[in-house]
Amino acid sequence: MKRRIGIITSGGDCPGLNAAIRGVARASYGMFDCEIIGIKDGFKGLIHCNYQVMTPRDFSGILVRGGTILGTSRTPFKKMRKIEEDNIDKVKCMIDNYEKMKLDCLITLGGNGTHKNANLLREEGLNVIALPKTIDNDIWGTDVTFGFHSAVDIATEVIDRIHTTADSHDRVMLVELMGHKAGWLTLHAGVAGGADVIIIPEIPYSIDKVIESLDRRHSSGKNFSILAVSEGAISVEESKLKKKELKKEREKMKFPSVSYRLAKEINGALGLETRVTIPGHQQRGGSPSPYDRILATKLGAYAAEMIANRDYGKTVSVVNNKLWATPLKEVAGKLKLVEKDNLLISTGKLVGASFGN
Repeated sequence: MKRRIGIITSGGDCPGLNAAIRGVARASYGMFDCEIIGIKDGFKGLIHCNYQVMTPRDFSGILVRGGTILGTSRTPFKKMRKIEEDNIDKVKCMIDNYEKMKLDCLITLGGNGTHKNANLLREEGLNVIALPKTIDNDIWGTDVTFGFHSAVDIATEVIDRIHTTADSHDRVMLVELMGHKAGWLTLHAGVAGGADVIIIPEIPYSIDKVIESLDRRHSSGKNFSILAVSEGAISVEESKLKKKELKKEREKMKFPSVSYRLAKEINGALGLETRVTIPGHQQRGGSPSPYDRILATKLGAYAAEMIANRDYGKTVSVVNNKLWATPLKEVAGKLKLVEKDNLLISTGKLVGASFGN
């Protein structure tokens, strides 16, 4: 009996999505009789029944492509059960369209929000398997997500290139990297790129400590400094505020981002010329690294094995370099944050990096 497999990519795009899609499709075609249904533009496509029946040819030549051939969008979990001005019952529509497409299972590729939505559909009785995608590497239960290593490569290259211009102009350069809640990307790129100060959300920074470390460095004869800063970095004072209070404070902040505020404070205290660089969405763009191509392919192929075994309601995880099927109910709603005793933090400190604390 032919199985119909729906595939959906949701949330922010990143390198490796197409490699994972290809992994699911090719492994499925090889193991059992199936038909792949590509659902367009994330959960929005499932809500509005926007899909196409794929053929093996659709999965040819996409291993090296960035982005997603299916398109994507953000449909926040907190709005899934809310009926808004369009009077659409999103959950009912998704269930109805799952049945209309005659799907045997749905493969969801995405980050934390996608995993929460996938778990919601599991609770509604649908057969769902998730794959962990995010450049933030913050999905609970897996050591690594596809897209992360590609983003680290890009962010590290930005820091590498900043070194030469910082040295030439005797400047303090702040590189603001993605990561609202988790600092994995900034931590890895900061250590790999030799940043002198690394500021991540999990370790609230003291501006006095940041200035002290930069002053000590420049007093020793160093003519430039590099700071790797997560976009979600917070000060020690801000860390004492409640979530709503912090949001209000940030809305009142006269700077475009925390890095610009830091740059102003550093310049005011030390008189050093400071500049801010924000690579932004470049960190999510372009072709996946060889590491992510391999990882995404492995995860996709493992998901196909799960389909063959009808092992639903789970996400594929990497634990100690082995693949596991972790129940979605254990993953949804949890974040994997950088712990203060992380080996890379201690390593960074040993080679001279300051974490602003």
